[in-house]
Amino acid sequence: MPHSPVVIGVDSSTQSTKALFADAVTGRTLAVGRAPHRVTGTAGAREGDPLEWWQALRSAVAAGLKESGAPASAVTGIAVAGQQHGLVVLGPDRRPLRPALLWNDTRSAPQARALVDALGGPGAWIGRTGSVPVAAVTAAKWQWLRENEPRTAERCAAVRLPHDFLTERLTGAAATDPGDASGTGWYAAATGAYDREILQLLALDEELLPVVAATGGARVGSLTARAADELGLLAGVAVAAGTGDNMSAAVGLGLGGAGLLDHPVLSLGTSGTVFAATRATPADPALSGFAAADGGYLPLACTLNCTLAVDRIATLLGLGRDEAEPGGEAVLLPYLDGERTPDLPGASGLLTGLRHATTPRQLLGAAYEGATVTVLRALDHVLRACGLDPASPAVAARPLRLIGGGARGRAWVETVRRLSGRPLIVPAATELVAIGAAALAAAAASGDDPVAVARAWGTGEGTELAPLERDLATWDRVVTVLDGAAATLLDRPRPRRTQ
Repeated sequence: MPHSPVVIGVDSSTQSTKALFADAVTGRTLAVGRAPHRVTGTAGAREGDPLEWWQALRSAVAAGLKESGAPASAVTGIAVAGQQHGLVVLGPDRRPLRPALLWNDTRSAPQARALVDALGGPGAWIGRTGSVPVAAVTAAKWQWLRENEPRTAERCAAVRLPHDFLTERLTGAAATDPGDASGTGWYAAATGAYDREILQLLALDEELLPVVAATGGARVGSLTARAADELGLLAGVAVAAGTGDNMSAAVGLGLGGAGLLDHPVLSLGTSGTVFAATRATPADPALSGFAAADGGYLPLACTLNCTLAVDRIATLLGLGRDEAEPGGEAVLLPYLDGERTPDLPGASGLLTGLRHATTPRQLLGAAYEGATVTVLRALDHVLRACGLDPASPAVAARPLRLIGGGARGRAWVETVRRLSGRPLIVPAATELVAIGAAALAAAAASGDDPVAVARAWGTGEGTELAPLERDLATWDRVVTVLDGAAATLLDRPRPRRTQ
């Protein structure tokens, strides 16, 4: 009896790879294969080995295929969603010349500031690319490479994003999509093309870059015989352009032109992000004016310090993740890796407001509050970018979709409810980035709209939580610290290490 068609959605994130096998018709998850990969670096450096990502993808697909029980012949499509912004530089043999500079590598902060000035300030960048460069943006990382490792930059024969690198390993084709390309700093979502003036500023030859497909669900090639052999699949499987992780999560939620528009999402993972799919053109320097995988827009704000930073505080205190209480008078800004929003790449953590009565559980609760306020402050910017008034009762009643690993933690959910005062929807699906990639894979195989595919699957549905009365006292206390002392005390250069 023939097996139902199966698609594979790959989530290649900062620390691991997941390969989700889904029924292409119903969207039912059949299996999820997992494999870790490493992040290395200290003092602002964060790097990863692209070949290790490929090995992790192979392991995750093999595990998922075995668990699913589906024959290799049932797989009709595959797509990769990857961590954004990372800089992968390849030699003529298409092998990495060095480890990739990851999105949370803050060494390129000086280059980001110089690039902003070189083009004429934030307004010029907003007008051309929709976003103002910060340390995370690929353009700043390329500039860092040129200045610090010029011989590597000179030897470079191809520049890729993490998901582009993996897609090319699958197909042999150099292709990307508008969503992930819009996080490079050299692609303009409004025109759908690379910005040649910015490429000249970066001394980056456009021929080193992948072709930009129309959407993340566009078929850009087929699984090669070599890749199929390594993955245990059959050659000829449709491969989608894929996209960035946030864009893929939006697809998995059914957000976009064929689904919900202007509905905000808060993702709690290694980073904290808030975004919405919209048809309005973003023009806010506080946001990244990304493109969506379906050709619309995905205005987004991202913080560097979210679940991992709070977990670190819990470990230091000897507490479990959910052993937290409201912070009382204590304010803890857990900026352990610098910070992107606000743009404080040299930041370190800040603790203030301690009393004799302050307990370890309150300190942990203060870390949750500091991380949550940091990302929620950007919510109003996202709503305005969608053409909405955040103060409107109708807009305030629009539910905030809570996703990512933190959405499964009681302390995170309750902190977001208390500090946002908004209704929440916590989708039942736990792997929305991989699910979105699976929908892109289904679209590449069938020609259907990926957002419509995800909407039909119902993967964005979940538990609805009524709003709580907003804890404005805590909100105001954290904001006062952040706006007052934080800019002075946190944004300090990292000490130089002696050899």
